[in-house]
Amino acid sequence: MNILTFRSTDELNEAGASIITGLVQTNPRAVLGLATGGTPVGIYEEIVNTHRKGMVSFKSATSFNLDEYVGIPVDHPESYRTYMNHHLFSHVDFAPERTFIPNGNASDLEQECARYNQLLDDAKQIDLQLLGLGHNGHIGFNEPDHALVSGTHIVKLKDETREANARFFDSIDEVPTHALTMGVGTILKAKMILLVVRGADKAEIVHRALNGPITTECPASLLQTHPHVVVLLDTESGRLFNA
Repeated sequence: MNILTFRSTDELNEAGASIITGLVQTNPRAVLGLATGGTPVGIYEEIVNTHRKGMVSFKSATSFNLDEYVGIPVDHPESYRTYMNHHLFSHVDFAPERTFIPNGNASDLEQECARYNQLLDDAKQIDLQLLGLGHNGHIGFNEPDHALVSGTHIVKLKDETREANARFFDSIDEVPTHALTMGVGTILKAKMILLVVRGADKAEIVHRALNGPITTECPASLLQTHPHVVVLLDTESGRLFNA
């Protein structure tokens, strides 16, 4: 595991974007696992800037998003399809038919999970999976539990996860209670994992995830079993590594 700490947000964003665009430059048909939330926004901005300079093209690449809320319209301001269109897809040359996000409005959610798993199987392997880290150690929407599901599945969101995401909605009552998420087993099959963490409020959980015992009660701790993980931290989230 390669853990890098950056003094500035700009440096962290540039490093994250460079890893992703560098992969696509060398492998134009790369399969990317993408994440949402506040953490990747600056990285996506840098990717868009690199594309606008003519330095990278995504026209032959494929993307799979980690997750999607259940029960909000696809064009809702806080749907993850809307997020991806706003921050990345509308600004670069991904082929729309090769940008995959679970359908949280499917009439049969179990069948939708099976469909998404099949798409992932057909893609063979994700070349790079981008991840953030939840305050309780979740990756994707894989919440702490006595056991974790390997493939795409329906998850009931923990109260702390809903509270953390309430800032994106008018009130916590509007935050969905369930989501569809790629499973930890699928995440760990990626050739490379890029974990990005920011903020002093994440210092303890990032230290626990990367240095603590490997347990399903902290899903991110399973990243310790992966052979190729790159971690990008700002100085606040990485402060316990330098103590």
